[in-house]
Formats: sequence, structure tokens, C-alpha cells
Amino acid sequence: MTPALRRVLILLAVAGLAVGGWKLRPGAAAAGNAASASVAASAPVRAALELLPDDLAVVATQPLIEEIELTGSVKAVRSALVKAKVAAELRELSVREGDAVRAGQVLGRLDDTEAGWRLKQAQQQADAAKAQLDIAERALANSQALVAQGFISPTALDTAQSTAQANRASWAAAQSAVELARKTQGDTLLVAPINGLVSARLAQPGERVALDGRILEIVDLSQLELEAALAPQAVARLSVGASASLRVDGITEPVTARVARINPATTAGARTVTAYLSLAPHPALRQGLFAQGAAALARSDRLAVPLDALRQDQPQPYVLVVQAGQARARSVQIGQRGRSPQGEPLVELLSGAAAGDQLLRERVGTVRDGTAVRLATAASAASR
Repeated sequence: MTPALRRVLILLAVAGLAVGGWKLRPGAAAAGNAASASVAASAPVRAALELLPDDLAVVATQPLIEEIELTGSVKAVRSALVKAKVAAELRELSVREGDAVRAGQVLGRLDDTEAGWRLKQAQQQADAAKAQLDIAERALANSQALVAQGFISPTALDTAQSTAQANRASWAAAQSAVELARKTQGDTLLVAPINGLVSARLAQPGERVALDGRILEIVDLSQLELEAALAPQAVARLSVGASASLRVDGITEPVTARVARINPATTAGARTVTAYLSLAPHPALRQGLFAQGAAALARSDRLAVPLDALRQDQPQPYVLVVQAGQARARSVQIGQRGRSPQGEPLVELLSGAAAGDQLLRERVGTVRDGTAVRLATAASAASR
């Protein structure tokens, strides 16, 4: 062995002894354990999800009102069109959209020049007929006197009587023509047929309006109803007098309604049946507003929960049940849907949950199966 190789082996041996001695030192082992404990202590600990009382729904047997969905438009029970009864130029129109009118109120007028001429002509013809009648009656009186004296034959008297009778009929016809012409002149006035509000102004002064041409539309908002088209199978379970709750565009609170009538015939082409629901008065209701809601069909006690406790983001509906401090997912079979007497949407549970189970509502958000949960204390609930 060469001197150089011997020196290398000696250095390696000394280095090995030094490393082994460091590992055997008690302080080194303690330092290693402390480092491991420090890493473990720094690992995050997941806290339990705090729940407020309003975050939970309890499965219970409760009244469930079955419903049928309704959609349709709001319409006035009473509405009317003001039309031209004669063909003429529209001279005046004193109301606009939104103006209130009363039945019998004059709203405008058509040009009555031609109607006035016709009335004058009819009166003149009536005057002429009356003059002819007067002549015929005087001739009849003379004929009667002459027959009594034997100066003329009875045949001449019959002729005078027939002439007087014909003139009497002509005068009556002329009088009827005067009344007809007077009515035509009166028809140039546009009169409101009902109380209500002007909803549409369909012609403007200066326009030539044809016979039966539409000029104004008036609606009476004191009585409104919803026209809802329903499938025949749904109508079979609906009855007159059933209550309903509707959501109407532009109105925040629900509008109550009641089934007033059901059409006995289906709508041609659509094969639907129209139901008419009378609406409770509301200052914001207007004709043409879209409404949707539900009508009550039947009421029975069912094992049910609020609809917002049912989760349907999976192929199978499920609920999150609070069990042993954890949220556990359970698949459920659902039945009828409806609402509580207070109006809260409910769904019937046929299986998967039992009465008394506490379920997480959707307001809690997405919660994984097995998540630790606990009811928030009064202090923490107040701070939220």
C-alpha cells in the first residue's frame, strides 16, 4: 500500500466517526423531533360550519296544498271600443290615453255637415208629405159631402179615401225618415259607452274615418281577470271557486285570485281550455300585464319539507341531513309539490328522510357530504 492511499483511508475513517457521533448526540434528536412537531402544528385545522336556525328545515307531517301552474295576461272584464257610426272626418277628440271618462260623456265629434243636410232634406220631404195629406183629407171631406147630396158616385168617394190613406202613409214614412236623419246627425257625437280609462287613441282629428272605424278604446280597471290557457287534464281537477296566488309583472307582493269561470269549449288549434280568474283589486294592476302563479287543487297532510331544502344538482334529488355533527347526503324520492297555508313552497318526501330530521336549506350554499356542522351560538349568530 502506498503512503498516499494510506492517508486517504485514514481521512475517510475519521470523517465517518465524526458523523456517527453527531447522530448519537441527544440534542440532535430533540431538535429533529421539535422540527417535526412544528410542521405538524402549522398544518391547518378545518373548522365546523356554523348554522343559523334559519339555515335548517325540519321534516314534518304538515298541510300541503296541491297546485296547478297558471300563466296568462291580465284583462279587463269590461272594455269597449268607440267606433264611427257614420263615415266622416274626425273633427274633435278631447281625451287621450289615461284620461278617465264616464258613461255618456261626449268625447269628440265627427263632421256633421252632410248629416245636417240629410236631416234638412228629410224635414222638407216630411213637410211636403204633410201638405199632400192635408189636400187629400180636404178632398175626402168634400167627396163625402157630395156623395151625401147625390152629386157623385160612391166610387169617387172610395178613390178619395184611398188617396187620403196613401198620403197619410207617405207622411208617416217621411216622419220616420226625419227621425233617422236626426239619429244619424246624433251619431256624429262620440260618446263613452262605459266608465273607465282611455287605453288607446286610434284616430286623430282631421282623419277621414270609415264606417265602424275604431277611434278610442276604453277599459274599466275596477274588475280585472286573468285568462289562463290550461291543458284539458289539468282543467279536469280545477273547479270554480278555487283560490290562486299570482305574481304579476311590476308588483312585488302576490296577488290573490279566484277561479270565476271555465270555458266549456277548447281553443281551436291549441286544444287548451281557458280559465278565467277574478283578481283582487290592486292599484298597480293594468290590462295586458303578464302573470303567473298557481291555483289550489286539494289540501292534505303529507310528510313534507320546504322546497329550498331539496337539492337537485345531481341526477337523483337529495337532501343534506344533520347527523352526529355532520351534513350527510341522502337520496330521496319526492311526491307532490305544493305550498303551505302560509304560501311557502313545499315538496312531499316519500322516502329517504324521516319526520324530525333537520335538513340544510339551499341558502347555506354548496356543502360536501361529511362536512362538520354545528349550530351557531347566540353571540356568533348576532355577529353574522
